[in-house]
Amino acid sequence: WGRLPPGGAGRLAGARVTRAGEELVGCHGHAWKGWVLGPDPASQRLTWNKSPKSVLVVKKVRDASLLQPFKELCTYLMENNMVVYVEKKVLEDPAIVNDENFGAVKKKFCTFREDYDDISNQIDFIICLGGDGTLLYASSLFPGSVPPVMAFHLGSLGFLTPFNFENFQSQVTQVIEGNAAVVLRSRLKVRVVKEPRGRKVPVPNGLSENGAPAPGPADSGKQVMQYQVLNEVVIDRGPSSYLSNVDVYLDGHLITTVQGDGVIVSTPTGSTAYAAAAGASMIHPNVPAIMITPICPHSLSFRPIVVPAGVELKIMLSPEARNTAWVSFDGRKRQEIRHGDSISITTSRYPLPSICVRDPVSDWFESLAQCLHWNVRKKQAHFPEEEEGEG
Repeated sequence: WGRLPPGGAGRLAGARVTRAGEELVGCHGHAWKGWVLGPDPASQRLTWNKSPKSVLVVKKVRDASLLQPFKELCTYLMENNMVVYVEKKVLEDPAIVNDENFGAVKKKFCTFREDYDDISNQIDFIICLGGDGTLLYASSLFPGSVPPVMAFHLGSLGFLTPFNFENFQSQVTQVIEGNAAVVLRSRLKVRVVKEPRGRKVPVPNGLSENGAPAPGPADSGKQVMQYQVLNEVVIDRGPSSYLSNVDVYLDGHLITTVQGDGVIVSTPTGSTAYAAAAGASMIHPNVPAIMITPICPHSLSFRPIVVPAGVELKIMLSPEARNTAWVSFDGRKRQEIRHGDSISITTSRYPLPSICVRDPVSDWFESLAQCLHWNVRKKQAHFPEEEEGEG
């Protein structure tokens, strides 16, 4: 740690999400207890139990255009007595190191290292400077509960980053004061279990009567990895020229075999990303669901499907698969999947609370229109008055 905040964790704010006076999600010591979707998503609000004192600023890396907004934001936060956390590598940027005017501010930062330092109990809320990828990266830093996220659009697409930076002072102040609209973006909990690489796996057998993997000993000697995913899990054929051939199980029952370039398992938030490019429908983030979308399936009848958020999916190589598969999580941590390995996917207990400019519904349709140009078409002209009623 570069520096601990004055008073340590005792100054954490705590927050809750409410709908029309009803508490939906509590944050006590930054332990979000769960999430509930109400009939009116536009009425979900974020309020603070105590004034927030600490903020994590996540900046898009290798982008010189963000240095000035980053400096302005951090200076403003510190002038308002906020403890500001950044990654250690952010302060190693030569443009920041060599900026003498920023030196006094730079000394006040708290720093951490990805995959080494746990800051989940130190942060009251997060501010992202960049594009959608910056928000996905911020999500990956929190394997458990995620503080509320305020995302500024300083990247390329910006579907998940609704705030413009021009008025950042008033917008940040409004969030600190509380009562901001918020959308709870569900995440996927992914568990990857890999067989020891020296061990031979009996491929054609090992299935129970319903087609599911037969129960075996606990994960003794196996490599187990867990991830929290905001957009999607992608299983594809990787560098191989063969079709991918993977079995998909739902709550222990084999539902289909994917033969094609691969399959996408996405959240409603991810339905506007890779899944949309693969032909899936777009789902509002407040809809509790998981989407299964094939990638270039070798079947005319294989359409994307939506399953309930409470199911468990398991994906494995089919016994007949000619090659391995590859998996990635929000575009990161890409790795090979071989026979005997499994990928289990469920809806996470820990959603990402995303702060809205107006409300969840208005912001979503605004993003559809501005970023994806949804249903953009030149309007049909009306008939001239003299032709009305003819024919």
